[in-house]
Amino acid sequence: MLQAPPKLRQGDQVAILSPSWAGAGIFPKVHEIGLRVLRERFDLVPVEFPTTRLVGSTPLERASDMNAAFADPDIKAVMAVIGGSDQITVLPYLDPETLQANPKAFFGYSDNTNLLNYLWVLGVASYHGGSTLVHLARPGGPHEVSMSSLGHALFDNGTFEIEPVEQFTDLQCRWEDLSTLQVPLPTTRDEGWYWHNATRVVTGPTWGGNLEILHWNLAANRWILPNEAYAGCVLLLETSEEMPSADEVFRILRNFGERGLLEQFPAVVMAKAKAWHGHAPLSPPERETFRENQKEAVLRALEAYNPGAVFVYGPDFGHTDPQYILPYGGQMTVDGLSRRLSVTY
Repeated sequence: MLQAPPKLRQGDQVAILSPSWAGAGIFPKVHEIGLRVLRERFDLVPVEFPTTRLVGSTPLERASDMNAAFADPDIKAVMAVIGGSDQITVLPYLDPETLQANPKAFFGYSDNTNLLNYLWVLGVASYHGGSTLVHLARPGGPHEVSMSSLGHALFDNGTFEIEPVEQFTDLQCRWEDLSTLQVPLPTTRDEGWYWHNATRVVTGPTWGGNLEILHWNLAANRWILPNEAYAGCVLLLETSEEMPSADEVFRILRNFGERGLLEQFPAVVMAKAKAWHGHAPLSPPERETFRENQKEAVLRALEAYNPGAVFVYGPDFGHTDPQYILPYGGQMTVDGLSRRLSVTY
């Protein structure tokens, strides 16, 4: 059992950090929109640290902000502005004793999987999802799915159901043009989740996150516990805007399997893949094929290394929009019999 961070109250201070890319410094007006949502929607007080807007800060400087935020008794939670690509270089400079002795709700996804996993190894639960730059400053305003689940994570202790959305998007606005934030992006109809081996109910603590980042942690072999530490957990997976191919997804999971890790998870839940980016502007049929191929890649890996696992593909907690904020190290129930997901915040 992981240590659950204390819940917040209205008026509490929340650290806003850039442990990866300092997008707040490049797009300060967009950043301010996200801070305003925290103040007005949740009645929280955002507190920035020296590197929050500092473009080009060093890993040591970013780690120092993380250490300081956890050590400060007035800070009740920590939120990442956005992800990035080098957070793994921040981890060696973190103070594990400070983070472990002062558990606080940490929110992030994508490259922040590094910090989510780091805290998990320390025995501290956190939250997968939430970006002040992406979700709070969302085009057309924050989505209720993201905001309600963020509210549960911040303030509530109950169990809540994660439901399929009616519409989603993997398109993007242009932060350099604030007018693109005034209206919602075009959406695609959600056809529902795919269930495999949906013959039982699995409840366990969650672990996982962004697949590419998990692979980095495995390769570095510094912040990964023995395989048995993950036995009985629910594996959460999502892929990034880099849009790894189905072959790459399979090969990463094959590495999990060869390590003996993939077989530890009685249930695997994978977010629908982001299938559009400026570097790969796929057509709607191509995006559908891309997502289908990723699903099939996971099924191939499970067939080889964990054929009995319950598998769900399609919930919204990755790089598509809207995004559920999920417990990381908290409890998830994968109910194959009724084809429902629920989490305890």
